Amino acid sequence: MILNRTIDSYHFGFSLNLTDSQLCTLMDLFQSPNTAGASILGGRTSITHLQLDGIGSVVIKDFRRGGLMRYFITRRYLKFGKTRSQVEFESMHKLRQLGIRTPEPVAFAYRGFPLYCAWLVTREIEQSCTLAELNCQDVKRVSNIMDKVIEQIDKLVECRFIHVDLHPGNILLDADDNIYIIDFDKGHNYRGSRVSLRDRYLNRWHRAVIKHGLPGILTEMLQSGLN
Repeated sequence: MILNRTIDSYHFGFSLNLTDSQLCTLMDLFQSPNTAGASILGGRTSITHLQLDGIGSVVIKDFRRGGLMRYFITRRYLKFGKTRSQVEFESMHKLRQLGIRTPEPVAFAYRGFPLYCAWLVTREIEQSCTLAELNCQDVKRVSNIMDKVIEQIDKLVECRFIHVDLHPGNILLDADDNIYIIDFDKGHNYRGSRVSLRDRYLNRWHRAVIKHGLPGILTEMLQSGLN
């Protein structure tokens, strides 16, 4: 069940029973200046890490625009139906129930109408790195965990859910080589066939591998593993 609260024009939704003190801590962080960073295949989304009392380490995603629009409007979106942060929060909850590994969603928030800013709070996967980053450090380890990556992507296909930006930069590994898929912004149910969805995933993955100079074996292993 998703609980909703509004405090000082910030609208929150959360599945854990967050206190006013915890919500105010998040609000203070939302108001702090923050510059979007970038890493290999990491995109431009601004990410902040925080120790939230009673919850532990969390990651706050500040939604930022990409493409040409980012030169005119950096952070604001037109409110029409659910916000970007709410849609991603709900998608992650649904996918976790279906056996797909994502970081645990803690809360979503937005502020403003009709133009709004949005945030998503998830539990931090500690001591983690992306599959793209790991490839630059330990190629053998990448090869050993690709079966787990393929298993998770195959579950997305079976669930008919499209992750619009699935690539090695959106696959997290923790210290025990557990796999987590991140960045479900704009994700949605897919009405096409299983085969067409599988091919979309393979094509997006392959384009990212080529664009960022990653080894082609990443695509070959994924292609041979997906049914």
